[in-house]
Amino acid sequence: MKNQKLVFFHPSQEMNKRMHLAEEGISAGFPSPADDFKELRISIDQEVVRNEESTFYARVSGESMQGAGLDDGDLLVIDRSLEPQNDKIAVCFIDGAFTVKRLRVEVNCVYLMPENKNYEPIKVSQEDELVIWGIVTYVVKKV
Repeated sequence: MKNQKLVFFHPSQEMNKRMHLAEEGISAGFPSPADDFKELRISIDQEVVRNEESTFYARVSGESMQGAGLDDGDLLVIDRSLEPQNDKIAVCFIDGAFTVKRLRVEVNCVYLMPENKNYEPIKVSQEDELVIWGIVTYVVKKV
């Protein structure tokens, strides 16, 4: 397993920072008349953060989760208050290194599953030190 450096960020505590939002949405089909455009203010933190004290951001490093839509450089929203569950994408601390993988929980075993065929699943044994650090709730991408 390749060591990856993850840098975590805590959401801004500044609640007055808001951005513009097109209330009616933006058509992905036929263009809508500009007269229907209404503007509101929105806080991205308020949209993606459910539990401020336990939410952090981190950037994806690597390609092992591309099949799940997590690309190198994407920004993850991670909630540490959520319980780990089968099939959830989690930030894990295993044997001294951070990784982001999908959880596969079986009767006597846990696997950390990549979403790229070029990477092997990580079978967690009793000798491994595993901490499920948090559950990924959102991903912010550049286009």
